[in-house]
Amino acid sequence: MGRTPTEESAHKHDAAHHHHHASGNIKVAFFLNLGFTLVEIIGGILTGSTAILADAVHDLGDSFALAQAWYFEEKSGEKSSTRYSYGYKRFSLLGALISTVVLLTSSLIVLAHAIPRILEPQKPDAGGMIFLAVVGVMVNGIAMARLSKESGLNAKVVALHLLEDVLGWVAVLVVAVVLYFWDIPVLDPLLAVIITLYILSGVVKNLKAMLPVFLQAVPDELDISLITREIEALDHIHAVHHAHIWSLDGVHTVFTAHLEVDTLLDAETYMRLKELIRALVERYGLYHSTVEIEYPGEACRNVLSA
Repeated sequence: MGRTPTEESAHKHDAAHHHHHASGNIKVAFFLNLGFTLVEIIGGILTGSTAILADAVHDLGDSFALAQAWYFEEKSGEKSSTRYSYGYKRFSLLGALISTVVLLTSSLIVLAHAIPRILEPQKPDAGGMIFLAVVGVMVNGIAMARLSKESGLNAKVVALHLLEDVLGWVAVLVVAVVLYFWDIPVLDPLLAVIITLYILSGVVKNLKAMLPVFLQAVPDELDISLITREIEALDHIHAVHHAHIWSLDGVHTVFTAHLEVDTLLDAETYMRLKELIRALVERYGLYHSTVEIEYPGEACRNVLSA
């Protein structure tokens, strides 16, 4: 049961604006991250800092994640096609999964570099590290700020990438200042391990949020039993079966159901029932809904897939 033409037009405009805004922010974050990665490589060589060079490799992986996230966010805003009849919104979810895998891999790489340095710490050029750390916090902070208010999982995962970079550069800045005055180089790898473990906890949370979407679970904020009971309480509805709710991308939710009516419906009653279902769908914030009316004595065509 759909929206009115005006509501549908407004919804499409809002969705297009959301995808354009998110895609634009990811694009800016990508160019900022890639540009600063090149600066990191040069700066790491000049300062003799293995920590900065390791972070440059990490940021290069982030740049890849941002590039594919940008692509998938653009793709997710395209209209439906004969092959992808629901559109490309789940492409955004795919981008979020790939970004999470890259983030997980890069975090493990950071740990692999940091743990040996705890055993054999080396002191780099602290002054050069301070300069690069300040620039790193500014660049990644600006990029993260542009993505922090986006609602899509893709943008959230990318923002987590950038949060990791900001925290990493804050750690480098703190350690660099300490190293500038005291000879305690072991602080650098210790802080790197702590921050990476914190980021990994965020990766686990994102995976836990994404897996139910991939498995088409009912979103936590919706109670399918409650929605079914509300429909069954409507006039002429005898029962509801084959009710399904799942999310396309963690934001847009789909609802389908079979409605058994207790009598043959005239045109006016049928239209009134459609309006009641439409109002219910709108109240629960469901993006798309499809219901099938089954008349008394009519056999359900999906009986074998119950």
